[in-house]
Amino acid sequence: MTAVTAVTAVRSAPASVAVVGAGAIGGSWVALALAHGLRVTASDPAPGAEERLREAVRAHLAAIADDPDAALTRLDFEADPTDAAGDVDLVLEAGPERIDAKRELFAVLDAAAPADVLLASSSSGFGPSAFQDGCRHPERVVVTHPFNPPHLVPLVEVVGGRATSEQAVQAAMAAMRRLGRRPVRVRAELPGHVVNRLQAALWREAYDLVRRGAISVADLDAAVASGPGLRWALLGPIATQHLSGGPGGLDHVLEHLGPPMVDWWADLGDPELDADLVAALVGGVREELGGREAAVRAARDAALVELLATKERWGLDATARPDAGGER
Repeated sequence: MTAVTAVTAVRSAPASVAVVGAGAIGGSWVALALAHGLRVTASDPAPGAEERLREAVRAHLAAIADDPDAALTRLDFEADPTDAAGDVDLVLEAGPERIDAKRELFAVLDAAAPADVLLASSSSGFGPSAFQDGCRHPERVVVTHPFNPPHLVPLVEVVGGRATSEQAVQAAMAAMRRLGRRPVRVRAELPGHVVNRLQAALWREAYDLVRRGAISVADLDAAVASGPGLRWALLGPIATQHLSGGPGGLDHVLEHLGPPMVDWWADLGDPELDADLVAALVGGVREELGGREAAVRAARDAALVELLATKERWGLDATARPDAGGER
């Protein structure tokens, strides 16, 4: 379905937002928006969704808001997404990762929201072209894929579809900055966007190394977290590689390590995710964490807050440089 009338302007400085879907990602979006002073209307038809959401949001706000109680006064709840989307400046969808559900939901949101309101999906793998064609105004439909948990991790991938206007993409970039995020523009619709594809490439080799018996799950996690992961948390993989080359930079690295790296690529694994490998991975990580998942998650989130503050103090905070990177 094509647009009835193309929208020439999309709101880019939201004061209010609807978050549709009150699961883990939706609750994190809600807390983030509240912490940045926005009024939020959340929506989820599941029984007990409002109570679970408020409990989760209160916990998130404790880490990012000066006055969680005051922030929570700006949160409303509507079970019906039509009621949530009717009078806001931005709609963030965080529903199930099923294409049929997204197509149906975006048709509902498109009919309910004013025509100049951006409709943004949190989809971790679908591009907008997969579900925007059922909308009257597909040009205002984008993906704003956050990195979990969105209230702490700044990254958001912004993806336009075949019918998405350039103005809508730019409005999405601006709206994400309004929420204190670091948006990166993904210029092609790819399964998994960019960052999940990078993660998948690492996981594929990690899983294969475990399958081969080359390393245990615990030692593999330690190897990444105590080695390259430390550097990647401060700079990306290509900038890190450039700095490792000394005065010659990336030219020197690729000249001397490029040929052997090509040989490594040829030897990378292509594992089957069969029952034996799944059992080895699940058993390995359970042994590694030893039932401490909740405590480790809480410690990780607290450390993320401190890490982001450290990056900002040392001038390595990309969110402070909205024009950094290739968004143009």
